[in-house]
Order: sequence, then structure tokens, then C-alpha cells
Amino acid sequence: MYHWVRPCPREINKAFRRSLLLIIGIMMDSPSPEQLLRNIKSPQPAPVHLWDPPFCGDMDLRIARDGSWIHEGKPIRRLSMIQLFASVLKLEGGDYYLVTPAEKVRIQVEDCPFVVTEMDLGLSGGQQRLKFSTNTGEVVYAGEEHQLSMGENPDSGEPHPIVHIRSGLNALLNRAVFYRLVNHAEHRDVGREQVLGIESDGVFFQLGDQPESP
Repeated sequence: MYHWVRPCPREINKAFRRSLLLIIGIMMDSPSPEQLLRNIKSPQPAPVHLWDPPFCGDMDLRIARDGSWIHEGKPIRRLSMIQLFASVLKLEGGDYYLVTPAEKVRIQVEDCPFVVTEMDLGLSGGQQRLKFSTNTGEVVYAGEEHQLSMGENPDSGEPHPIVHIRSGLNALLNRAVFYRLVNHAEHRDVGREQVLGIESDGVFFQLGDQPESP
């Protein structure tokens, strides 16, 4: 449900707002949710960086660490619904929002909003290239624009590999992808140290110490 903190303007993109409201179960007139979902073939990220609407409250929607989207305690199982939400996701001031041109609602994200579920290693222009696919169907190639970085989970101490997807939104590499990534890594001399890393689109990304395979 919504927890409204102040009214939002009514002069909004009605079709877009209707799409969001239908998905979270607020029934409106036509089109039906089924009609809407049939029209969502391959949603592209919306230009949310150009929008600065008023804050309209918190939605009971959470993205779990494994990439699951949970609304009012129940998982959203339709990928097309998740893709529509993901297309209007925005990170602002450390919080995550779903944004339309005239309103935004805050949601909760346990870790990263996306999870990398597939990785392919290939060549482009004679250079090695890493292709990452997320649980929402987005595809990026690691490089200058899509940085791969290694951190540590503060709770477990395990590696926390992430790749930048867009506009400050990151994806966590799942365990299988991470171990596959490490299997393709190499040691290089960086300064006076030898580090483990992998190259993609001419950028060498350090991975740190090699973890033990499960």
C-alpha cells in the first residue's frame, strides 16, 4: 500500500501512472493488467534522470538480496512486471525510488537492485570483453562505463562483486557467475604487487585474492 505524505499533482502522464498502479493491484479502468503486460515486450530504462517530481510516500515494495521483488510480503513472479518497475528505478540521496514525470515513491533495496545471472566472455576488436546479463534482462559489457568492482560483505566477510548497470544502479554477481569470473582471471604485476584480475574492453579490473571454489 501507499503511505501518502502529501498529494501529488493530477496533471501527470496518466497512461504511465495507470501502468504502475495496475501492477501494484490498485484496480482502474481499462486497460486490464493482462492487456498491459502483453504490450510490454522489451521495456527500456526511462529517462528518470531528467525527472524531478514530488515525493509521494513509501511503497511496501522490497528488492531482496537475491534479486526477488516483494510487494506487501508476496513475491512478484511475472518478469514483465519486474521489468516495468526496473525501467523507472532511480537512486537518489542513497534511497531508491520508482519515478514517473510527476511523482515518485520510495522502495527498499536490501543490497543491489539487480543480480547478474549470466556471463559470457568474448572478443571485440581484438580485445577481451565480458558480457553480463541481469535478472531483469539488461545486458552490459564491463569497461569504462560499466565498472566491475570487488568489495566485502560486512555481515559474512564474503566477496561482494558488483558491476555498474546505469545511473548509479549496480548489480551483484551471483555466486556461480563470480566463480566463473575468477576461473578466467589472471595475475598481473600492478606497481610492486601481483594482483588477481580480469580485463574487459581494455580495462583491467582487480579481483583481489582468489577465493576457494565451493
